[in-house]
Amino acid sequence: MSDGVELPPHRFAGLVAPAMDRVFVAGMLAGREGGGAELSQRYGGPAATGFLVEFRTRLAAPGGTVTAAGFTAVTRYRDPATCQRALDKQVAHGMIHRRPDGAFSATDRGGAFLAEIYQVHGEVTEELWAGHDERVLRLVETLGRLLAYALVVVEENDDTAPSEAFRAMAPPYEPDGTPPGVLLLNRLGTLRYHRSDAHAAAWTAAGHTAASVSTLPDGPERLAIEQETDRRAAGPYTVLAPDERLAMLADLAALPG
Repeated sequence: MSDGVELPPHRFAGLVAPAMDRVFVAGMLAGREGGGAELSQRYGGPAATGFLVEFRTRLAAPGGTVTAAGFTAVTRYRDPATCQRALDKQVAHGMIHRRPDGAFSATDRGGAFLAEIYQVHGEVTEELWAGHDERVLRLVETLGRLLAYALVVVEENDDTAPSEAFRAMAPPYEPDGTPPGVLLLNRLGTLRYHRSDAHAAAWTAAGHTAASVSTLPDGPERLAIEQETDRRAAGPYTVLAPDERLAMLADLAALPG
């Protein structure tokens, strides 16, 4: 297969994004329905735990901190005032500690919740993807390579790779003994923010804001933004050979959810 003709990285970036979204969302929904919602209620409900779950790949790590810029980037399509009020509530619940500069981390109580949510995700992904052990392990390995590349590019400050949301989430916290299903879920979730940053850079370059691009109708302008997003998001996929790109698509498509 010719890398330059049949499935170059920028084309693959556009094809793999919805496949990654589907598997990630399936895992998160299974987590909520398989014990995550009940666990959240024990700690005060979504008003107390929402951002802990969303930022778990950073906040579960010892000393893990999300910067104010990272928080803004991850929540860029939501109302800032509403997000700040929600964060205030989680601080008030004693789940999150916020510093004067706006950065925040999990409290001891928040950390205990995160340890339990990792356990829940381990149990539900084992059930959700039962019988697909080899496929899950292949995807975990592939995603590890993609994340490693993306992290190196971020550290080198490549101007084709905007990184605020990705920096807020990467690298995902993976303590010893983390089950493969959790590795897959969290690596997928983290890499999705690489594309999110690429998309933000593409619509910013086109003169849009988060609000205006959200209401942009289908047409040539939106297509151009999506194509530019694919170009900016393509970098990590250069580490995969064409047959590995096809294998990744096939493995994602085969997973239940």
